[in-house]
Amino acid sequence: MARKTGTGRVMELNIKEALKFGGYDFSEQTNIGERLGGGKHLIDFLVNQSGFKIGISSKWQQVRGTAEQKVPFEYMCLARAIEKSHIDKAYLVLGGPGWTKGEFFQEELPDLVDAESEKVSVIKLEDFIALANQSSI
Repeated sequence: MARKTGTGRVMELNIKEALKFGGYDFSEQTNIGERLGGGKHLIDFLVNQSGFKIGISSKWQQVRGTAEQKVPFEYMCLARAIEKSHIDKAYLVLGGPGWTKGEFFQEELPDLVDAESEKVSVIKLEDFIALANQSSI
């Protein structure tokens, strides 16, 4: 039986509905420039609040696996996008029960990355949805 690799789409739909409920103007699957090392940097959502741009990338980890290896790189790419003024702030939203390094990503990863990392927040899905529902991102 083939492994389902599109499970993150359900997470994106939850984020989309929370952004709608919060009254945000946003676009989906938006190119915000070039990734570190080259290639397009597509983020899941780009929120525009009166010219203040907030990038949102999401990672779903249903079981232990490779999504954890992608988080530090995405974090660095988001920090670089802020440094290059493509966005003003970013959220890296983690969803699913399979994270073994979730606390590390939230508490220690920011200390390891320079530049604009203080403007990148690693946050659990349920915490992000609560912020979006309250129009507080």
